[in-house]
Amino acid sequence: MQTSGPTVSPSLFRFAVGLTGGIGCGKTTVADLFAARGAAVIDTDQIAHSLTAPHGAAMPALVAEFGPDYATPDGALDRAKMRALVFSDPSARARLEGILHPRIREATAAAALIADGPYTIFVVPLLIESGTWRERVARVLAIDCAEATQVARVMARNGLTEDQVRAIMAAQVTRARRLEEADDVILNDAGIDALLPQVERLHRFYLDEAARLAEQQSQRL
Repeated sequence: MQTSGPTVSPSLFRFAVGLTGGIGCGKTTVADLFAARGAAVIDTDQIAHSLTAPHGAAMPALVAEFGPDYATPDGALDRAKMRALVFSDPSARARLEGILHPRIREATAAAALIADGPYTIFVVPLLIESGTWRERVARVLAIDCAEATQVARVMARNGLTEDQVRAIMAAQVTRARRLEEADDVILNDAGIDALLPQVERLHRFYLDEAARLAEQQSQRL
């Protein structure tokens, strides 16, 4: 879904990567490993959570649209209740996205302008679905794991049933489509020891690409 607000262009950075993956694939874990190596990480999911936290910037509009029953007593979005609504009512999903997406886009652009590091990683769970992010990053990195692993992780982490997790997965692009769209893939099936060499290899590659892009940009000046 296209939304209004500032856009993020790769030309603003020496190098920009869009990191994505299905629920439970370990996007945050991998992003943290890149951050530990100096990459600037901007997580759109974290931005969305801050917007819907107690008295978050999006909460007045959400309460106005959906009613006070969709806010918790401390003023945050009632995620369980909203999740149930959007899965049962596609129009509710569109209304929710209409409120959140412009605000996420604006906050992401603002964070990108002040980000520090040799390159920037945007963590975007619905990167493929958005249809716009591919134009704004130099490469797409997909974090991948078996679907059974996704289900087990999310059930353990979020306390959801298998049916609930699979419903969330069904609302996302397929694993095959995500892998087809990706420039780079990290397999996250076997723990941190298996992740580290994959992250290190791509980090070195991204550093080289960042330096190459910076050189190209300097030659245009």
